[in-house]
Amino acid sequence: MRQLLAAFIFFTRLPFGRLAAIPAEKFKRIIPYWPLTGWLTSGCSVFVLYVTSLLLPYGIALLFAMIARLLLTGCLHEDGLADFFDGFGGGSSRERILAIMKDSHIGTYGVAGLLFYFALFYALLSHLPLELAGAAILAGDPFAKGVSSMIVNRLPYARSEEEAKSKAVYPKMSAGDCAICILFASLPLIGLPAPRYLLATLLPVISWCFLTWLMKKKIQGYTGDCCGALFLLCEIGFYLGVLLISR
Repeated sequence: MRQLLAAFIFFTRLPFGRLAAIPAEKFKRIIPYWPLTGWLTSGCSVFVLYVTSLLLPYGIALLFAMIARLLLTGCLHEDGLADFFDGFGGGSSRERILAIMKDSHIGTYGVAGLLFYFALFYALLSHLPLELAGAAILAGDPFAKGVSSMIVNRLPYARSEEEAKSKAVYPKMSAGDCAICILFASLPLIGLPAPRYLLATLLPVISWCFLTWLMKKKIQGYTGDCCGALFLLCEIGFYLGVLLISR
């Protein structure tokens, strides 16, 4: 339970830390519960989407839903995406990529990457009917986090533990941890309106394979920024798949 609470403390900005004191070592094993935090963030996003759509046009309601998730997570994953684009776009060597990603300043690649990401996120979901968009968010957020979490089983951490931003390095997941992660990531897929939409899960998996290959080639491992970027890009792949299937 403390690992679960640690996951909600780390991956959201809600005051879960007031419920109990969590030892630092518990934060090293939060990855299996990452998809479960997606239940919360996606649920709140869809709630905001549905409620605001009763009063406002669908496109504006979708913007409010996006803002709700950003507030819930404190832009944790988007910060990682910006650093990922800056590092891999502007770095020519492993050392340079890692140095750029650790820099708190955002560069041209990071700004451009975020602009294209938000535009694509909005465009994909805005072209879906309201009910399908809600079902896609409820399934896509946890599933993409589940897929992304498997990076710890493929790649080592690219820095030392002392250099980690979060001061924690995630170990490989045990068989039990993998089962928990897969369960939390897969259950929301039941809410998709038709079995054919399960094919949308292929694009996140393909994205994961390509991006982890790129990380292995460029920096021989992963960082926390890579995890955030991987989640968001896998999620975009899922929404793209849902849109293609719906059309």
